[in-house]
Amino acid sequence: MTRSVEPVVPADPDRVTMYVCGPTVYDTPHLGNARPAVVFDVLFRVLRHLYPRVDYARNLTDIDDKIIDRARANGEPIAALTERTVADYREISDALSVLPPTHEPRATGSVPGMLAMISTLLGKGHAYEAEGHVLFSVGSFPGHGALSRHDVSDLDVGHRVEPASYKRDPHDFVLWKPSTDGQPGWDSPYGRGRPGWHIECSAMIRAHLGETIDIHGGGGDLRFPHHDCEHSQSAAANGVPLARHWVHNGMLLVGGRKMSKSAGNFVTVRDLVGAGARGDAVRLALLRTHYRAPLDWRDPVPETTRTLDAWRRAAAAHPGATAVPEGPGSAVLEALSDDLNVPGAVTAMHALARASEADAGAPGRAAAGGLLFGASLLGFDLSPPVPAGLPPGAESLLERRATARAGRDYALSDILRDKLAALGVTVRDTKEGQTWTRP
Repeated sequence: MTRSVEPVVPADPDRVTMYVCGPTVYDTPHLGNARPAVVFDVLFRVLRHLYPRVDYARNLTDIDDKIIDRARANGEPIAALTERTVADYREISDALSVLPPTHEPRATGSVPGMLAMISTLLGKGHAYEAEGHVLFSVGSFPGHGALSRHDVSDLDVGHRVEPASYKRDPHDFVLWKPSTDGQPGWDSPYGRGRPGWHIECSAMIRAHLGETIDIHGGGGDLRFPHHDCEHSQSAAANGVPLARHWVHNGMLLVGGRKMSKSAGNFVTVRDLVGAGARGDAVRLALLRTHYRAPLDWRDPVPETTRTLDAWRRAAAAHPGATAVPEGPGSAVLEALSDDLNVPGAVTAMHALARASEADAGAPGRAAAGGLLFGASLLGFDLSPPVPAGLPPGAESLLERRATARAGRDYALSDILRDKLAALGVTVRDTKEGQTWTRP
C-alpha cells in the first residue's frame, strides 16, 4: 500500500500468516507461473527460520471460465483437466524444490465460505443482486483502488473493466454468476451459479488464516484488478484491512514481452528439464534478479548450472561440514532479510565458496557451513550426488558373474552381463576386477 520497504511485525510474534495466489489450473504451468512459486518459497524458508510458526496458504483455482472453455475445447470433463493440471503443477514444484504450503485450499471446496461472505456484503450494503448475479458495489467502498492506485474514474470501460447491462456502475465486479445446465454450479439463495474470481481468495484467506493476514503475495499482474477487488471486498465484509504487507514479484519476459500462453511465447519447466536442464539450475535462473524486477529469460541455465557446481565443490572441500546459521552464513540471511535480496545473497554465497576452498582449516570449514546454511535458505541441496544403487537382484547376479569369471566360464559370464544390462547395470572388467555403473 505504501510503495515502500517496511519491517514485518506479525500480529502474533510467534506466528506469521502468508497467502499467495496460486495457479488457475487449465494448462501446463510455464516459467512465468513458476517464478512466483520459487520467489515465495524463498520467503517461506526465510520466515520459517526466523519465526516459530509460519502458516502459508497457496490456493488452487479449479473453477473459472478459462477452465470451462478449455475443457469444452478438449472434449473432456472439467475434473479430468483440473486434476491433470494440478498434478503438473506439483510435479514442476517438486522439480524446482518448492516446499508444499501449509494449506492448499481449492476454490471448489470453499464455496460455502464464499456464499457466507457474499451474504455479509449484501447485508452491509456493499453488494446487490441483478439478473441472477451478485455484484460488489465499488461506489460503496471509498478505498477501492488504493492498492494499485488506479483512479476508478480514469479507467476505460471495456479495457479490463467489463461493461454489462445489469451493473449499476461499469466498475462493479461479479461476486456470483448464474450457471447454465452445461456449466458447473452450486445451489445458492441467488440461484444455481458459481463464484466470481475475486471472492474465491478472500473466502479462502478468511477460512485458513484469518480476517487480516501478515503478508499477501502474488505476481505483479494481479495487483489490478484482482488484489484491488480482494482488498475491497474483504475489508468491507470484515471491517479490517486484508493484509499488513502486499508483496508482488515482477513479470517474466521473453524479448521484452510478458511470457503468456495467449502470446504463445512461453517455455515450460518440463521443456527445459526434458532438454537436460537440472531443476536446481532452473530455480536459480528464476531467482537471479530481484523479485520485484522483471526477469528477461535468455537461457541462463548453463551459467546457473556452473554456479551450483562451483558451490557444491566448495562445500565438498570440507567433508562433514554442517549448516551453521551464525558466523559467515549470517551474510546470506542478512541479504535475504533486506526485502528478499536474492542477488545480494548469491554474492554472499560466492564469497563463502571462495573462502571454503581457500582454507583447509577451521575458517574454511566455517565458510563451508555458512555456504550450506545459505543454500538451505535459497532452496538448494549442495550435498554430493548419491550414486545410484543396485536394482533388486543385481547384487546376486554380480556375485555369480564374478565367480564365473574367476572360473573362466566366459559363456555364463556373458549371459549374466546381458541380464545385468537389462536391469540398467553396465559391467566392465578391469585389471582390478569387475566394476559396474548405473546411470
